[in-house]
Amino acid sequence: MTLNERDKKHLWHPLTQHKLHPDAIAITKAKGCVLTDENGNEYIDAIASWYTCMYGHCNDYITSRVATQMQQLDQVVFSGFTHEPAIKLSEALINILPSNQNKIFFSDNGSTSVEIGVKMALQYHFNNGEKRNILIAFEEGFHGDTFGAMSVSGLSVYNGPFEDFFLEVKRIPTPNGTNHDAILKTLKNIKENHKVAGFVYEPLVQGAAAMKMHNAEGLNTILNFCRQNNIVTIADEVMTGFGKTGRYFASDYMETKPDIMCLSKALTGGLLPMALTTCSQHIYDAFYSDDISKGLFHGHTYSANPLACTAALAGVALLQSKDIQNNIKRVIKAHQAFNERIKTHPKVKSTRQLGVIFALDLNVEMERYGNLRDKLFKFFMDKGVFLRPLGSTIYIQAPYVISEKQLEKVYKTIEEALSIV
Repeated sequence: MTLNERDKKHLWHPLTQHKLHPDAIAITKAKGCVLTDENGNEYIDAIASWYTCMYGHCNDYITSRVATQMQQLDQVVFSGFTHEPAIKLSEALINILPSNQNKIFFSDNGSTSVEIGVKMALQYHFNNGEKRNILIAFEEGFHGDTFGAMSVSGLSVYNGPFEDFFLEVKRIPTPNGTNHDAILKTLKNIKENHKVAGFVYEPLVQGAAAMKMHNAEGLNTILNFCRQNNIVTIADEVMTGFGKTGRYFASDYMETKPDIMCLSKALTGGLLPMALTTCSQHIYDAFYSDDISKGLFHGHTYSANPLACTAALAGVALLQSKDIQNNIKRVIKAHQAFNERIKTHPKVKSTRQLGVIFALDLNVEMERYGNLRDKLFKFFMDKGVFLRPLGSTIYIQAPYVISEKQLEKVYKTIEEALSIV
């Protein structure tokens, strides 16, 4: 019996309607940028398995560090205990995070990191004697699948059945370079009529919204408004963090830094699940009290797991290395060259790029999860390239270690796919 056949007996996969998509491709091995299935077929992982394995699958440096750590300390409760991998990771992260970030709270996934950020913002005001219950978020944002994260997300394709149970959120458009004054007017109106606790946003790139990109100057204007009005700013860098935009974090493009940051995905290089919610000292100070009830009562069994911390620490070292930084620059230039040859294709409506993130929109109307999208996905896999179109958008976010030959195969496969649209 194949792995695929055994899978069907008991497994329920994410983002899958099993009646329409009964088969799952069984992957048995991964190394560098290549996935291998149970039949020996190979696929270039051009999206780094949802933007996690940015240093390549089974990276030798990361796995060797974790293998050593697991012989010494595998897991310990992080409430009342601490350990060196967590301490060393905090020290390494503070060196690359925006300068106002000073405290780090551990959890286990991107959605939860946002959940904690929302709770921090709401309790920050509560602890300071104010009851603020409204959040602001961008249209078409996506922040995860837990209830607070869903509340601030704007994609109803994911959230429809649950919307009656959400926190109250006011939505604003993303800044595009021409609508800054209109957004400020909307913000002032929201602030005058509601008790606003925080603003949750994906900085510069909205991943689930098909890599929709927005204007750094406009975002900075919004962040300034929030700072002036004591609205806690929460940057969801789960997707954008750790070099993908060409800088360590997308927040590095703005002069005004967030009060809170949410990090996961590439944090551990894809090896182990972990997330962080970081904050500035003034946010932390609102929880620091002789009153025990003012503490942040949120915890996870695997918070600051020593193995995950070790993987993350190795990932941070790789990110700062000359080799990875040169690779990032190389991929950016390759995308720019590909853009020049593809942007005028009659089947291409538009293209965009920030760092190693490249996206093109097809000149056709297409459902997010529809027949044409499925046709494209199958075409890519048959050609040995793992890409997951988001509706009519095809995007690339490959591991930094991808070779020029592998990248060219990804580009050529996309060009060939245009003939079936």
